[in-house]
Amino acid sequence: MKSSLIKNTVNKKVKFKKGDLVQILSGSDKKKTGEIIAIIHKTSKVIVKGINLKVEASKDLSKKVETGEITKFEAPIHSSNVMLFSQKNNISSRF
Repeated sequence: MKSSLIKNTVNKKVKFKKGDLVQILSGSDKKKTGEIIAIIHKTSKVIVKGINLKVEASKDLSKKVETGEITKFEAPIHSSNVMLFSQKNNISSRF
């Protein structure tokens, strides 16, 4: 009974490696290329350098300072929305 309640947390296989050059297939960054920085195996997502940038505003409340800072960071993209890209042949392929 307990085993059915435990969620299956098996790492899913992702066909990319850190450092691979990939092309984005969908979203606002469609047809852009970038290098994979990190892979999140649990959710089958990848983080691509310079792609899917998000903005976060933060303020240090402990110092009672009025000014905050805005930081940009790369958000993860699902691996199905990414395709390997060959700079040598200037084409992208699924495998």
